[in-house]
Amino acid sequence: MFLKKERDTVKQCRRDTLLIGGALLLLLLSFFLSLRLGSTRISAADFWGALLGRESARSAALILRALRLPRALAGLFAGVGLALSGSLLQHATDNPLAAPNVLGINAGAGFFVIAAMAIFPTAFAIYPLAAFLGAMLSALLILGVSAKAHMGRTAIVLCGVALSALFGAGISFFSVLDADLLASYTDFSVGGLRGVTMGELWSPMAIILLCLIGAMLLCRQLTLFCLGDSLAHSLGVSVKRVRLLALLLAAASAAAAVSFAGLLGFVGLLVPHTARRLSGNRLRTELLLSPMGGGILLLLADLVGRMLFSPTEVPVGIFTALLGVPFFIFLLLGGRNRHA
Repeated sequence: MFLKKERDTVKQCRRDTLLIGGALLLLLLSFFLSLRLGSTRISAADFWGALLGRESARSAALILRALRLPRALAGLFAGVGLALSGSLLQHATDNPLAAPNVLGINAGAGFFVIAAMAIFPTAFAIYPLAAFLGAMLSALLILGVSAKAHMGRTAIVLCGVALSALFGAGISFFSVLDADLLASYTDFSVGGLRGVTMGELWSPMAIILLCLIGAMLLCRQLTLFCLGDSLAHSLGVSVKRVRLLALLLAAASAAAAVSFAGLLGFVGLLVPHTARRLSGNRLRTELLLSPMGGGILLLLADLVGRMLFSPTEVPVGIFTALLGVPFFIFLLLGGRNRHA
């Protein structure tokens, strides 16, 4: 029996290694394609010449440096941040429907960013901080209300929808007051990666990386959450502290993504579920697969949006919504049938 268990463990480790390695290769390929392809055609010779720093490929290097590299990094890190946030929220709340856009976290972050844009139009450095404050406020409101009212899973989702509507009204209010802000709000509300610069990305990228490291450090305690709060507590887990830390990391990760990519929906719902199915409910593997899956999804969706009707671009948020809405309805109906 011991040998069988050991063989199963080795087989599981091999499977996880193949999954993570395959996801990493697909992520690198998606990133490369995002750099290589676009509405402006660059020949293979100019592309490689630009990467190698040749003088003859100066115009191609400018396009890569100023446009495609920031956009590819934005797609990568927005996907990582939102998918990581979704995984943490689903485990911290024990709710498969939890996601940053569903619980109003994206909307809260968006409201604070739009408010910061209206009040401090040139202070780009404070936008990630504003997004974090809004996301954290939403997360704490949902956690507090659900704990006090002993809400079920569907009721928590409805509370998140109401919170999203409230923050959405606030965003509309600020955008109506300022005509320039209205154009920014339109792009922001759909979610997209066009026009992102490296200056906007440094702080959010650092925050998302720190959140990923923090999530891996919390992995063991979060794994015990599946046993229930009482049993996890008896095994030495400080349930309230770990849940709060997980929410903090989820809010920070989603907020960092929202600060430069806008209100992208359903990445934090769709990708964690797929990663969980592939990983067989092994949280450590899921927390590696989910961020990589988020990056792959957004990089490829953005690439399709750029190429499909070129030179007209389709915002990446439209593709994530087209994928995510049917999936969300499926989960909602599936959960209702199980609890009927």
